[in-house]
Amino acid sequence: MTDLSLTILPESAGDAQAIERLHERTFGPGRYVLSAYRIREHVDHVLGLSFTARIGTLLVGSVRQLPICIGDTPALLLGPLTVEPPFRGRGVGRLLLERALKDARAQGHRLVLLVGDEPYYSRVGFKPVPKGRATMPGPVDYGRLLVYELVDGAFEGVSGPVGPDWSRARAC
Repeated sequence: MTDLSLTILPESAGDAQAIERLHERTFGPGRYVLSAYRIREHVDHVLGLSFTARIGTLLVGSVRQLPICIGDTPALLLGPLTVEPPFRGRGVGRLLLERALKDARAQGHRLVLLVGDEPYYSRVGFKPVPKGRATMPGPVDYGRLLVYELVDGAFEGVSGPVGPDWSRARAC
């Protein structure tokens, strides 16, 4: 990262179009069938817990978090986390991830769930969800379902279907 002058900023409403184009380039149209996107259809991400990475005015990365429940337990769903291909491998994603988790903890959240690559996310403390503890809508590789405790022991006894936190969901 020493060669980049990177700024991590909270996402603003005006960033939506640029972030959507970034998602189109990095994930393609197949992203809409994934289980995490099924949840995102019903719940808006939280701007105060979603961040952009910029070099000057150029958006090079984004991470979003949205309110979910695992059974009856409130949590956050992290994702998508994405970085423009030319800027991958330079720590941009890690800085976005660290900021998202730090601010979630500071705002009193206890758990963060995501579907992602365990070798990448385990570097910051994400762990696999034990088999059968949580179920997602639609297709998901349960080997990629990971959880991060913002508060020690917060995942103890938590289980059930993962879905939108309807108390914070938009009308469909």
